[in-house]
Amino acid sequence: METRMENLALLAEKENLEKQLDNLLFGTIEVRENNKKKYIYVHTRIEGIAKTVYGGEFSEELYNTILNNSLRAKSLKKSIKAINQQLRENGYVDRKLPKKVALNIDFARRQLVSSIYKQAVLEGISATYADTETIIEGGKVNNMTATDVLKVVNLKHAWEFVLNKDVITTATNYDLLCEINRLIEEGFYYNAGKLRSTPVSISGTSWKPEFPIESVIKEQLQEIISSNKSVVDKAIELLLYTMKKQIFIDGNKRTAVIFANHYLISHAKGLIIIPEEKVEEFKGLLIKYYEGKDATHIKNFIKKFSYIEI
Repeated sequence: METRMENLALLAEKENLEKQLDNLLFGTIEVRENNKKKYIYVHTRIEGIAKTVYGGEFSEELYNTILNNSLRAKSLKKSIKAINQQLRENGYVDRKLPKKVALNIDFARRQLVSSIYKQAVLEGISATYADTETIIEGGKVNNMTATDVLKVVNLKHAWEFVLNKDVITTATNYDLLCEINRLIEEGFYYNAGKLRSTPVSISGTSWKPEFPIESVIKEQLQEIISSNKSVVDKAIELLLYTMKKQIFIDGNKRTAVIFANHYLISHAKGLIIIPEEKVEEFKGLLIKYYEGKDATHIKNFIKKFSYIEI
């Protein structure tokens, strides 16, 4: 288990480093002159392919920024190379991505802003669609608390993690579940991604979940995945199970949505996202599900209103 957890952490760090590298303008600088003005062009190689990028009108500041970026890129590449080496030593195998899964990933990425916004609504995070889009694109917003902004940023990181081709081909299991929660709760709890050890209460009901036990959770997750149900039905079971168990100190619904979608996307079966206008109805059904009163209704609700087939 320790090796699997380490591999997931390494893949998450690799994803982060690759994002940083993608956002850098770096390479060999060429200064071209036209009509007595100077312009900067940057030559680099991406996956072995030579590429020239226009940097902008010449300035000492831009020139030095690109030089510094080139040094930073060298350091990032070295770190990524070290992670790849460690993954190989750990026995990690880079699996080929099936075409249908790749198409599902592309679809999920196109829906990213909408998915995160709807999760924010489900969690009561104060963010408009425009705010969410701005945050995901790296911009600043002035009408949100720092806490809510960080929650949206963490959702972005968790989604980007599971949509990475190296992660989407890994098993949907307990280790992955913990890593998703770690990313979602990063910056909030020192024990993010760990089983909760304190009692929790659920708003709207006197029902209280039992303390989670690792061996039991692993067994029950495997029972869901090994069942004879359809992929969509199993994804819904994973979603509801994770929400009800309250495995972590916080972020359980956010974790559950991304965890269930990892299973769906890895099987090229679409997405599950609770629509904004159906959140209150879903929460009411969820309370009934927690209390053991109704399971069929909420599952049918998810299929009808929350499941997006591609």
